[in-house]
Amino acid sequence: MSLDWVSRDGKLLLGARIVRTFSYGFLSIILAIYLKLIGFGDISIGIVLTATLVNSVFFNIFSSVYADRIGRRKILVLFAVLMIMSSMIFFVTDNYVALVIAALVGTINVTGSEVGAFLSLEQALLPKTVSDVKKRNSIFAIYNTVGTFAMSAGVLLSGLPSILQQHYGLDQIGAIKSLFLIYASCAIVVLVIYLALSKNIEVKDMITKSSFSIKELSPKSRSIITKMSSLFAVDSFGGGFVIQSIVSYWFYTRFGADLSTLSYIFAIAGVLTAISFMASTKIASKIGLVNTMVFTHIPSNILMIILAFAPTFSIAISIYFARMSLSQMDVPTRQSYLMGVVSENERIPAAAITNTSRNITQAISPSLSGVLIQTLSLSAPFVFGGVLKIVYDIGMFFSFRKIKPPEEL
Repeated sequence: MSLDWVSRDGKLLLGARIVRTFSYGFLSIILAIYLKLIGFGDISIGIVLTATLVNSVFFNIFSSVYADRIGRRKILVLFAVLMIMSSMIFFVTDNYVALVIAALVGTINVTGSEVGAFLSLEQALLPKTVSDVKKRNSIFAIYNTVGTFAMSAGVLLSGLPSILQQHYGLDQIGAIKSLFLIYASCAIVVLVIYLALSKNIEVKDMITKSSFSIKELSPKSRSIITKMSSLFAVDSFGGGFVIQSIVSYWFYTRFGADLSTLSYIFAIAGVLTAISFMASTKIASKIGLVNTMVFTHIPSNILMIILAFAPTFSIAISIYFARMSLSQMDVPTRQSYLMGVVSENERIPAAAITNTSRNITQAISPSLSGVLIQTLSLSAPFVFGGVLKIVYDIGMFFSFRKIKPPEEL
């Protein structure tokens, strides 16, 4: 695929996305299992996972306030440095307090998709890397596709500990710890890529005041972002019950799937998701962005509820694959939609505010998943998550079906 229509900075951002999500792939599979192996209970594991999402809330706010004051590239570089630091803490210690602190201050991603500090900035920068507004949907589809393919490749690496155990005599915990070093190496590559970004990604006039306040937005954008943030909060609260680490933990605990098997499951799921991103662009060109978001998302959430009751491992895998072929089609479409319905100078606050609302509620769910698993059943999070996400879909349709981005007018 030719990317002549994408600027050098756009290609660098795609490169950073590939390396970063590759590392997210294996980390999202092994982290909850690793924490269980070193002796933490369900609720304690949920707290660590929650801490990784609380981190996203803080840094989304931070980037919105400071990105256009001290420089977008500097903020991205800072996040990459923190990514290196957090991975090294997980490598050198199994002290619970230290791990929670690392999850809070670093950029550990466990969701199986990108929700963290990098996303809001890159989401706002991408439209600047293409000259044709009609290519906006395409760049977001490509951004998510390459990231998901990379994540699928990273997921396969979660099988490495089994190889290290069998051929090099490492114990299971030691073998898993080696992946934290690989995560740190990926973070170093991301850091180098960000250092290569040009000044073109910066705003022309440095902003001297906070841009996070929704009061600074136009009345139209304020209304859109307020409604969207509320709905995204519901969606992410539901999604937080079934982040990839929890799904991995579910397969591991309910069916006894080992790390090698899990790596293949999530790699295939990632490929299906990546293909769906490109398909979403074509569907959106026919029925519109909002319709694409809603009418692909509802069936996927119904499948998630059904997954909770899967009686066998093979049936569970089949349902999960069917769900993953639909569940993320709304990601590039909602990103493109939001960037299309607000003005250029409102994109960073719009992305930060909506992503922050997602992160706040999603940060709560993993801890609640631990409580649900311990008090109700191992599969309860799938039902809770699916119902909440369907509520989001219905709200999205009725709130935004009449608000069109420029290319749909």
